[in-house]
Order: sequence, then C-alpha cells, then structure tokens
Amino acid sequence: MIEDGMADISNKSCIKFVSRKSDTEHAVIIKGTASGCFSSVGYNSPDDEDEEVNQVLNLGKRCFRHGTVVHEILHTLGFYHMQSTYNRDDYVKIIWENILQGVEYNFNKYNNNTIIDFGVPYDYDSVMHYPEKAFSKNGNKTIIPLKEGVNIGQRNGLSESDVLKLNFMYCEES
Repeated sequence: MIEDGMADISNKSCIKFVSRKSDTEHAVIIKGTASGCFSSVGYNSPDDEDEEVNQVLNLGKRCFRHGTVVHEILHTLGFYHMQSTYNRDDYVKIIWENILQGVEYNFNKYNNNTIIDFGVPYDYDSVMHYPEKAFSKNGNKTIIPLKEGVNIGQRNGLSESDVLKLNFMYCEES
C-alpha cells in the first residue's frame, strides 16, 4: 500500500522515491509504532550536527487506505491540510466547539506565505481536505462546506488540483 501511494504520486509528477543509501543521509522513515496517521509538513532539517537526520511518517493500523497513505506522503512533501489555507473561510466554516480538545491545531489557518496555492483554486475534493466530522468530540460536524452539494474528505487519491500543485511545487512543467 505504501509503494502504491508512492507510485501514484510518481506517476503523476516528476517526483521519484529512492531508498536511502547510508545512515547519515536524510530520509523519511515510515513507521507504524505510534497510533494514528501523521507526518510533519515538509523537510525537517536537524538543528545541529548531532541530531538524527530522519523524519517520521507514521501509519498506524487504521491508516492503510490508499488516500490516507498519499495524504501523509504529501505532508512530507510540504502540503498542509486544505482547510488550513489562508482563504478557507470563503469555502468552509470550522465549528470549533465540536473539535476534540488537544487536536485543534489540525484546523489552524495559515497565511499565504506559509501555504502557497500556486493559483490553484480551493479544492473540496483534495486528498488533503478533512471530512466533515474530522476530530469530532460529539459526532457533529467540525467542518461545514459553504458550497452546497460538495463532499469533502475523500481518501481515494490525488485530486486534479493536488496533481497541479505537486507539479507546480516540484516540477519544471505543470
């Protein structure tokens, strides 16, 4: 499933995944030792020479769906959650009182210096968008789309906009 996720990204972009050649070379280490699905966003450089040069992408037992694997790999490539973009309030409403305590950071909104959209419009269909009841403490919606009739939170794979952004971000041509 991990290789399929990498292949999906590689087949739609210039990105190629390679195995680490030495223990001193920076790598993303894929683990399943912690619960949950998570990865830091973008390259994590060590603060000093003595620090380890690895960053962890964790895939717990419930993470093995194609779109979830792709979602976490995109985090390591620098993608933030769609609902965290600077203009999200034009597209969704965050219902803060329904969000589990301690995980509110998943709904942070970042400015356009942090999240660059490359001119690609907000994408309800992005694999990086959370579903309506993500991290709900009471079973109620945490995200409400402002456009009627759209579904959010698909985990099937890359949307067309995800592919466009990936190619703008890493490839000479989009």
